[in-house]
Parts: sequence; structure tokens; C-alpha cells
Amino acid sequence: PLTPLFPQEHGLDFQRLLDASAYKEMFRQDMIRWGEEKRQADPGFFCRAAVEGAVHPVWVVSDTRRLSDVEWFRDVYGDVVQTVRVVATEETRKRRNWVFVTGVDDTESECGLDQGVAFDWVITNNGDELALDEQLETLLQSLHRRL
Repeated sequence: PLTPLFPQEHGLDFQRLLDASAYKEMFRQDMIRWGEEKRQADPGFFCRAAVEGAVHPVWVVSDTRRLSDVEWFRDVYGDVVQTVRVVATEETRKRRNWVFVTGVDDTESECGLDQGVAFDWVITNNGDELALDEQLETLLQSLHRRL
């Protein structure tokens, strides 16, 4: 698993940064800025860290945020890469307590994959568990066939 690099370097509580708490929001812009500095120096920094030590034949890299991330995986692993985008309506996101924050939610870290990527799969997650299960089952069956 990816070592919590930012929290480790800055003495923060990694577990508290994983939820949607006010604690996370206090450091969110600093984490984004820190990540941008790392990426500018080395665009593959986080991608390499994510796969370091991976030995399983299939892995899920969740939460890529930028076109450069997708391009890195495709360049390194080629056609075996499958991209999956999970979408929800703005109404659904608001029901889940999402609130748009200017300077955070309109940055590359939040919307860098909104254009320029032809996703292999788009999964809709608006709260209908049956529909979500059906989509995920189709995805899993396809992945199993590729093994």
C-alpha cells in the first residue's frame, strides 16, 4: 500500500485525512500544493509509489486524478490497463454532503480527468444499489475474461 507521504512528512494523522472531516479540509489545499510540487518535479512519482511492491496479477489503482496519471499507466502497462470512471449527479453528491469549494473543487486534482480521457468503463453511482451491482458485475465479468 501507498505510504502516507504527505502526513508522514508533515506530522499529520493519516486516518483522519481519509474521511470528510474538518481536519482534512484544514490541510486539503496544502496537500494539493504539495502534490503539485512533487508531480512537477517527477510526473510519475505517485504512480510508481502506488505500484511499488505490487505482485498480484490484477490491481485496482483508485482515485487517479490527472491525465498524466492515466498516461503513465498506459505507457508502462499498455493495453492491460482498464480505466473506470465512477459518476454521480450533482444532486446525489449534494445529498452525500458534498459542497463545491472554489479553489479546491475546480482544480486539476479534482477535475483533471473530466476531459481528455476515453474511459473503458463508466459506472453510475446515484444510490440505486441494484443498478450499481449490475454495472459492477458486468465490469468484473469482463475483467475475468481478460485474465
